[in-house]
Amino acid sequence: MNDAVLCAGVVLFGLSAGAAIVFAIILAALVLFATEVVPVDITALGILVALLLVQPVTEQLAMWGVLQGPVYVLTEPGSDVTAVSQGLSGFASTATITVLAMFILSAGVRRTGAIQILGSKVAAYTRDDETRQLGATIGLVSPISGFINNTAAVAILLPMVTDLAHRGKSSPSKLLMPLSFASMFGGTLTLIGTSTNILASEITGRLGRELGIATLEEFSMFEFTGLGIVVMIVGTIYLMTVGRLLTPARIKPAEDLTEEFEMADYLTEVVVREDSPIVGEAVQTALTDSDFDVDLVQLIREDDVFLEPLGPKTIQPGDIFAVRTDRETLVELMDVDGLDLLPEVEVTDTELETAERNQNLVEVVIAPGSSLVGETLASSNFRQRYDATVLALRRGESLIRKRMDRAQLRVGDTLLVQATSDSVDRLNNNRDFIVAQEVTRPDYRKSRIPVAVGIVAGVVGLAALTPIDIATAALTGSLGMVLTGCLKPTEIYDAVQWDVIVLLAGVIPLGVALEVTGGAALIADGIVVVAPSLPPIFVLGLMYVVTALLTNVISNNASVVLMIPVAVEVATQLTVNPFAFVLSVTFAASTAFMTPVGYQTNLFVYGPGGYRFTDYVRVGGPLQALLAVVTTVGIAAIWGL
Repeated sequence: MNDAVLCAGVVLFGLSAGAAIVFAIILAALVLFATEVVPVDITALGILVALLLVQPVTEQLAMWGVLQGPVYVLTEPGSDVTAVSQGLSGFASTATITVLAMFILSAGVRRTGAIQILGSKVAAYTRDDETRQLGATIGLVSPISGFINNTAAVAILLPMVTDLAHRGKSSPSKLLMPLSFASMFGGTLTLIGTSTNILASEITGRLGRELGIATLEEFSMFEFTGLGIVVMIVGTIYLMTVGRLLTPARIKPAEDLTEEFEMADYLTEVVVREDSPIVGEAVQTALTDSDFDVDLVQLIREDDVFLEPLGPKTIQPGDIFAVRTDRETLVELMDVDGLDLLPEVEVTDTELETAERNQNLVEVVIAPGSSLVGETLASSNFRQRYDATVLALRRGESLIRKRMDRAQLRVGDTLLVQATSDSVDRLNNNRDFIVAQEVTRPDYRKSRIPVAVGIVAGVVGLAALTPIDIATAALTGSLGMVLTGCLKPTEIYDAVQWDVIVLLAGVIPLGVALEVTGGAALIADGIVVVAPSLPPIFVLGLMYVVTALLTNVISNNASVVLMIPVAVEVATQLTVNPFAFVLSVTFAASTAFMTPVGYQTNLFVYGPGGYRFTDYVRVGGPLQALLAVVTTVGIAAIWGL
């Protein structure tokens, strides 16, 4: 047999074949998670498929004589549990089902308009005082994020905070990063504050049962609330003082959105001459389908103003078009199509909203899981699909106002959109987008506010005070949202972020494989080598730092899956409290401040805040270091080592 041939029992560079394969899968996953060449949920699905294929493929290779024996990564040889059932366990896990139910509960609260009403009360209090605005933003999102998913809380509150900044003539950049960070503080208050906590709870309970460690159990509802309150207070003080000084005002306070997106050189009005060659043609044929980089924003015909769809309208002499284009293209367009520039015309928000005297100009953020991610405005037929015109695209600090139809869309991209009020409503109701301004919605079920809030309180109470587990309580609450009319039956499917569910189901088996193959023990061995020279509290802090750095690069849920087994193994080898080490990993994975890709809420505010990638390091780095110390000391003081 060739020396290079691997088998289940062969050790290669200190690794068994199973561990070597698992580490190879982890390495590939880390690269894909960090680069996002493909969406994170697809990467997770790839992990799952790779793990499921290892055993049957190596069994076949062993039958052909290529290997001495099959390689096992999901089950021990001879186990009664099949590799398939272990691999697919993520879809049936308590964590996955609980997170799914929490999305439904959050949607039930959102549909009543309760959070929006609360936000309007806050806006009346803050006025144009930036200190009040910042304090109210942090003070509102933190406690709310403890009881509805913190990602959902940011999605709900982002329009309110953006409007708060505009009305108070403040930079939205000064408020949106604190909104994201504060939601993470809130997520550490309870078990249901974030999917990370729920996943960590399940993994901890499983390891406790498998390893026979009595102190490792699923978290109770308020297991770490005391430490979460400390983290929230310290984080709030930081954001109100040092963080406020470090947070840049990337977007200058502006009177309207056209000014904010610097559209002065890209928006103008032209009139169709009597002798224009395009008179009598349909707008779509004459202008929309041309090779010019131009968008028709609206048509003014005598006293009437028309928005999308403009394509079928026949062009008449004297028609005035508001257009989005650059100066060079405008000159060429005027020569070819017989158009004259209207002198001394400034196209502002007021001008663009004359069609309906309503909210026709809005910022729209591409949400995680959006079907438009990876598409372009052209390939997605955005204009025709949504009856809306994109005037500009902001990606972090970069503004794109030319050839936007060729830009591949990413999560967090912010589009400046002109549309009818009906189209704005459709965009607001579409899970692909977050409309970053408050949009008046007549379909809020305000009469159901007490019911929805009561259901969430009931879920928390059942899980905290009775033997009913969190998954059962959350599913019961989800059913209650439908039976009481807070949600329509068809709305529950739109409420769920399916990319998160697939991500959870895909990465959970990776943690199982890490344990089964001894991969977690090998990583732990490396940490323990240096641990004897360090006090246990320093090792605890090291687990926090390693997890935090990992989380800032890859998914927070993936980092929990990888690091909790390692943390338990390190604690076991050092004969210290494993539960303390689990909490260190959990808190670190729930608080990723240093990159926009570390946490979904950071991506939500990346475009609307106009941030640079380095802004997260500048503001989030000191906060991450501060909380590393606070969390480590807090865990040691409360739970002991």
